[in-house]
Amino acid sequence: MPELLSLSAPDLAALLCSRVCHDIISPVGAINNGLELLDEGGADEDAMNLIRASAVNASARLQFARIAFGAAGSAGMQIDTGDAQSVATAFINNEKPELEWIGGRALLPKNQVKLLLNLLLVANAAIPRGGRLRVLLEALETNPVFTITAQGPMLRVPPKFLELHSGNRPEEPIDAHSVQFYYTLLLARETGMKINIRATADEIILSAAQ
Repeated sequence: MPELLSLSAPDLAALLCSRVCHDIISPVGAINNGLELLDEGGADEDAMNLIRASAVNASARLQFARIAFGAAGSAGMQIDTGDAQSVATAFINNEKPELEWIGGRALLPKNQVKLLLNLLLVANAAIPRGGRLRVLLEALETNPVFTITAQGPMLRVPPKFLELHSGNRPEEPIDAHSVQFYYTLLLARETGMKINIRATADEIILSAAQ
C-alpha cells in the first residue's frame, strides 16, 4: 500500500480518545436529560425509556470501541470473530443501516479483528442516510479475507479515507473526525493486509486480504 504518514504515539492516543468520547457523548447526554426529567417530577415513563435506551446505546458503543480501538488484551492475543459480530451488531443497531454478517467463527490475531471492525465503520460512514451493510468473512483458517459491502442512498467513500488510502499527504491535519480512517490504514499496514476499494453507482465494496 502507499506510504502512510506518521502520527506520534501520544497524538494517535489523544485523537482516538477524542473519537471515543465523541461517540458516547450523545447517549450519555441523553441519560442526563432523562435524569433531569425525573428530578422535575414529570414524564416518569418517558424519562425511564430515554434512560434505558441511551444506556444500551452507550454500552454498545463502549463495547465496540473496546475491541475496535482498545488493547483488547495482551500483546499477541487473539479475538473470536463471534465476539466481533456481537459488538458490531449491537453498535449498528443504534445506527441507520441494517447489518448482515456472513462467515464462521475463528480466533484471529487481534489487529486483524480490529481492522475488520474499523472497515465496518468506514463502510457505515459511506452511507450516511442508512441502507445495508454486508460483512463477508472468508478463509478464516488460512488467509482471512474481509469484504464489506455498503448499499444505500447518497453512496460516497469518505473523501479523507480516499485521500489517506492513496498515500497523498492530507492538506489538513488529521483530527478526531478523520483519525479513525488513519487508524484503519495503520492496522492494515500492521497486519500486512491490503485494503481495496471498489465503488459503483449501486454499492461500495471494501475488502482486506494479505
